Amino acid sequence: MTMTGSYTRSASSSFTITDARYVGGRVAADLRLLFNLYGEPSLDRIDNFAEEVALLLRDGYLDTVDYGFRDTANNAWKLRLRYKATTGGQLVDSRPGNFPDPVDLTGYGFYSFLTYSSAFDLLTGTQQATVKGALPISRTTGVAPSALSGNTTAGHGYARNGAGVSRDVYLAY
Repeated sequence: MTMTGSYTRSASSSFTITDARYVGGRVAADLRLLFNLYGEPSLDRIDNFAEEVALLLRDGYLDTVDYGFRDTANNAWKLRLRYKATTGGQLVDSRPGNFPDPVDLTGYGFYSFLTYSSAFDLLTGTQQATVKGALPISRTTGVAPSALSGNTTAGHGYARNGAGVSRDVYLAY
């Protein structure tokens, strides 16, 4: 049985770190399922990824974050979970999981790619450095892996108190 709910955020409510950690915890549950299926990401990294999502989501600095397995030779995803920050309107709070059937990922490495929101882009360089310095993950600049040809399944998400993430799962042919 799948449980979903819709939420609207009122002007008087505030999205707290507790709310953000709830959403981050749902992302972590998905990542633990990836670990159970494919052996990556490591459990200690999962906690750091969850906290990174929570901190950036709380402050409105997250746009998207991807986790999955890519072919390093052509920088193309084989399996990708994409989380997009969402606020207001109809938000879905689903149960973690609901992935495609397991696939052979032999030769594909685990990878994560994050993009910051336009609110983050409006910060000064010093402010951006302070935000990044407070995160448990140290990221470097890179090129997003491509999603060449495959299927994308959307309609899943995690939310609390008017903000959250929508999730899609991409699987290459």
